[in-house]
Amino acid sequence: MGNIFLHYVFDLWVNQWRRTKAKGDVIVVRFADDFVVGFQYLNEAQQFVKDVKMRLEEFDLTLHPKKTRLIEFGRYAKDNRRQRNQGKPETFDFLGFNHSCSRNSKGYFIVKRITMKKKFKKKLKEIKEELRKRMHRKLEETRQWIRSVIMGHQNYYAVPGNMKAVKEFHTQVIRAWLKSLRRRSQKNHKLTWERFRRKIERFIPRPRIKHPFPNVRFDARNLR
Repeated sequence: MGNIFLHYVFDLWVNQWRRTKAKGDVIVVRFADDFVVGFQYLNEAQQFVKDVKMRLEEFDLTLHPKKTRLIEFGRYAKDNRRQRNQGKPETFDFLGFNHSCSRNSKGYFIVKRITMKKKFKKKLKEIKEELRKRMHRKLEETRQWIRSVIMGHQNYYAVPGNMKAVKEFHTQVIRAWLKSLRRRSQKNHKLTWERFRRKIERFIPRPRIKHPFPNVRFDARNLR
């Protein structure tokens, strides 16, 4: 219901705002009650912040004071800030990723997405707690659960530029499982990390990129 409510409160309104008040490009991404809006011109971004606050107040809603920021971001942000003797462009968190201005190996601008550290640590903690609960369950049952956790994580976070974090998550989960097995049985106490890692590669494959860059994913030739 909340998503339907925001469709009328925010989505339809912001499309109208974009058509009537913006001269530059305006990009809007919303998921549930989180959204990011990108502007070509600073003055339009500043006006939007004022207008969206007024719009939400009409429905007794407010913007989150700690999450709401107006930052300089994009292709020219780094060069513009260097000319003004300012620091690097700010980053922002959205949908589990930290977004920052970066460049690829060819020097082209990209939005780099890295797993949020807070999300990373929280998920690992949850997995370790669940492994303790599963200490004496059947090995096959836990194996299937571990596989679903790791593959689910990869299906979401395995984007270009984020493979270091994805590989680290994979390693940390497997190590936590090995630690749990060692606690469970003296027989597994002598099981080494390398031997265990090789043993499980048959059913938990090593991490690889699951999603191409947006310019490839949304290429019309790939959507046919």
